[in-house]
Amino acid sequence: MSKKNTKYIFVTGGVTSSLGKGIVSASLGLLLKSRGFNVTIQKLDPYINIDPGTLNPYEHGECYVTEDGAETDLDLGHYERFLNSNTSQNNNVTTGKIYQTVIEKERKGDFLGKTVQVIPHITNEIKRRIKMLAKQNYDIIITEIGGTVGDIESLPYIESVRQLKWELGEHNSMVIHLTLLPYLASSGELKTKPSQHSVRQLMESGIQADVLVCRTEHIIPKEQRTKLAQFCNVALENVIECKDLETIYEVPLYLQKQDFDDVVLKTLNLKSDKQADLKDWKSFLKKYKNPKRKVEIALVGKYVSLQDSYKSIAEAFIHAGADLETEVKVRWVYSGDIDTGNVAETFAGIDGMLIAPGFGDRGIEGKIEAAKYARENNIPLLGICLGMQIMTIEFARNVLGYKKANSMEFDTSTPEPVISLMEDQKNVVEKGGTMRLGAWKCTLKTGSKLNEIYGTKNISERHRHRYEFNSEYRDEFEKSGLVPTGFNPETDLVETLELKDHPFYIGVQYHPEYKSTVASPHPLFKALIKASTKK
Repeated sequence: MSKKNTKYIFVTGGVTSSLGKGIVSASLGLLLKSRGFNVTIQKLDPYINIDPGTLNPYEHGECYVTEDGAETDLDLGHYERFLNSNTSQNNNVTTGKIYQTVIEKERKGDFLGKTVQVIPHITNEIKRRIKMLAKQNYDIIITEIGGTVGDIESLPYIESVRQLKWELGEHNSMVIHLTLLPYLASSGELKTKPSQHSVRQLMESGIQADVLVCRTEHIIPKEQRTKLAQFCNVALENVIECKDLETIYEVPLYLQKQDFDDVVLKTLNLKSDKQADLKDWKSFLKKYKNPKRKVEIALVGKYVSLQDSYKSIAEAFIHAGADLETEVKVRWVYSGDIDTGNVAETFAGIDGMLIAPGFGDRGIEGKIEAAKYARENNIPLLGICLGMQIMTIEFARNVLGYKKANSMEFDTSTPEPVISLMEDQKNVVEKGGTMRLGAWKCTLKTGSKLNEIYGTKNISERHRHRYEFNSEYRDEFEKSGLVPTGFNPETDLVETLELKDHPFYIGVQYHPEYKSTVASPHPLFKALIKASTKK
C-alpha cells in the first residue's frame, strides 16, 4: 500500500491563553472528517511535567486518559468527543517528554560526543513526535500548540513549526493563528491592535499565519476584517470570526458558515467532492436546545470550584441528556462542606447524584455522608472510581457495622481495609504513570442492572486508579445487598457494585465519562438520567 502524503495544520494562539484552541482544532477536525478525510489531532504542551498525571486539577483541569493508558491534557477529550475516534499517547507531547527522550539518548551516547542543544536536538525530537502520527496513514494531522506565542516555553515548538513548514514544502502545511479581538465599551469598538502585534511576533519567529481565527464577543465589522487582512498578511476570506456562543457544540457549524473547511482545503491544495454532512450533529444540537424535561443531578467532588476538573463528566451529561431530550442541571457540591447536620439541606430537591473521582483524603467524610444520604433516601447514585470506593466504605461502616472501615489511601492502619492496594502497587515509589491505566476488560454478571444497561456481558472501560475493592470482603458485601457484579477476567478484581432494592445505586471502578462522545453518549450516564427522571 502506498503511503499517503500527509498534510499538517498547526494551530497557535496569541494575545491570551484559554481562547479555545482545542475547540477550534476539534471543530476543524470534525468538518474535515465529515468531508471524507482521515484526521487526527495532537496537542503539544510546553510544560516540563512529563504528563498532567501528577498535576492538581486546579493547575490544569482534568487529566484525560486514552485507551492505551496515557494520562493527557483535557483537550484530547474534546478531540475524541468531536471526532468520535480514539487518540493515543502519541497525540499528547510535553516539553518534559521531549527533554527526557533527548537526555536519555545523550546518556547512551547516541549523539556521538556532540554538544546537545535546543537546535537541532530538541527541535528534531519535536519534529519526530509531530510526524510520528503520519505512520498511521492520516490525510491530515492537526497539531495544537499550547500556550501563547511569545511564551519562553513555546519557542522550541514555534521554531520546529518554522523548520517543518520549510521541509514539507508548499501546500503541505499551514498555520492557523487564534487570537482575541477585545471590545472596548468606552469607544464601542473591537480593537485589532493586539492581534496585529501577535501576528508580528509570530513573523519574527519566521512563521506567516495562513488563517486568522478571531475570538470576539461581537460580530466583526467589514472594516476591521479588512484591516486585519491588510496588517496581518492574510487573504480577507481567511479572517474567520469565532464569536462567543451558547455552547461549544455550535462552533463547528458557526465556522462552517464561513467556509472555514474550504479555506483550509484550498490552502493545502486538497479537493473533496463530499460536502460536510453534519445532519447528526445538528440533530444533537436541536435536542440539546429543546429539552422536553429537566433533572437536577448533584455532582459531589472536591475540585468543584474549577469545573474543568470534571470536564468529561459535565460533557457526558450533555451528550446523554440531549439523547434523552432532557436538560441536566448540575448542582456542584463541594464535599468538604457536607456533614451530618447539613446533608439533607445540601441535597434538598435533587433528582440524582454522582460522586466524582479524586485523590487524597480531603473532603472524604463529606462524600461518605452523601453516599449514605442517597442510599437511605432512594436517590439514584452513580459512583465513579473513588466514588465507588466511597460507597464501599459507607456500606461497610453503616450496614456491615465496621465503624473504622476505610481505604488504605486515607488510613494505612485501618483495621478494616475494604479498599486496599494491589500487591503489584505496594512497592511503587514513583507517582507518575504507575497506576492501573487505560482500557481494561470487565465481565458483567448476567441479569445484573449493568448487564441490562450495557446490553452485553463483556465491556472494556478506561481506568485511572491505584487502590482496589478488597476481595476478602466480597462475600459479606454480597450477602448484605451491595453486590459485586463486574470483574476483570484476568485478575478477578471487582470492577462494579450494585445495591439491591434501590432504584439506582451503582459504583464503577472505571471512568465511563472518558468514552462518551456526541455520536455515542455513554449508556451509564443515560441510565442515571433515566433513573433520576423517574424519581
